Amino acid sequence: MATGRPWLGAILIVGALQQAPAAQIVVDAPPVLAATAARVEETDLPRLRDSLVRAGLELPSPIRIALIPEDDPRARVIPDWIVGFASGAHDIVIMPGRVVSYPYDSLESVVRHEVAHLALTTRAGGRDLPRWFHEGVAVSVDSGWDTEARLRLLFAVARAPRIQQLTRFFESASQSETTLAYLLATVLVDDLRQRHGPGLPGAIAARVAAGASFGEAFRLETSETPDAAAARAWAAYRRWTAWIPSLASPSAAWTIILVLAVAAYVARRRRRVQRRRQWDEEEAARPFFDDGP
Repeated sequence: MATGRPWLGAILIVGALQQAPAAQIVVDAPPVLAATAARVEETDLPRLRDSLVRAGLELPSPIRIALIPEDDPRARVIPDWIVGFASGAHDIVIMPGRVVSYPYDSLESVVRHEVAHLALTTRAGGRDLPRWFHEGVAVSVDSGWDTEARLRLLFAVARAPRIQQLTRFFESASQSETTLAYLLATVLVDDLRQRHGPGLPGAIAARVAAGASFGEAFRLETSETPDAAAARAWAAYRRWTAWIPSLASPSAAWTIILVLAVAAYVARRRRRVQRRRQWDEEEAARPFFDDGP
């Protein structure tokens, strides 16, 4: 039984929190991306911290982000559908000119997504986690998924993919297959967090950090295997694909879905074009200072 003055402990905790250094983003970018770097530095870290805490994770600090333009030799050797990637516990590389495809909705979305990877790696003590788990958690922490993604998922279910194919899809050189992998991973993690609590990702990663294998950590936290969890997560979408054709002929039903998917895609592309035009105008309006001789 604890004795003494319990309020003293609370004061010490508050004092420690007040003395703790604030999370920091350090951006390395060439002058041509100065405006983009400024936007990255303005990332809403308190909001991102809250999203990570709900997932059982912590916001890493410092966060070092390198912005690479498309004409940089380093960008030329990276497949053009890769927007960014995280490394270790603190480092992120982003190619801003590629922010045009799922699962990213904006430059800010890329930052949040990659920071989630850093946080998950840190929580797991640097030990390996399956790619599908990493990506599903990152999308979930960032912003979840929208109508367009759900429509794409209906098409994916119609193809009856196997959840075991996720690793191969993520390693594929085909953008369509990697997009499918993101969708599959996201619906699985979304379902897991709904059924077992939003903090499940951090709980699983913590068990891995303590020495458990991912499969063992997953089973201890969910009382099921990843395959069983995937089958359950997919059940609702399989029912959808069985139910929709009953309303009309198969061709008519899929035509309706196709029209909705195209409409969602066109709307998103329009928003992205407008956003890209705004970025270009900001870059052009920003004064350029040459500090060289």
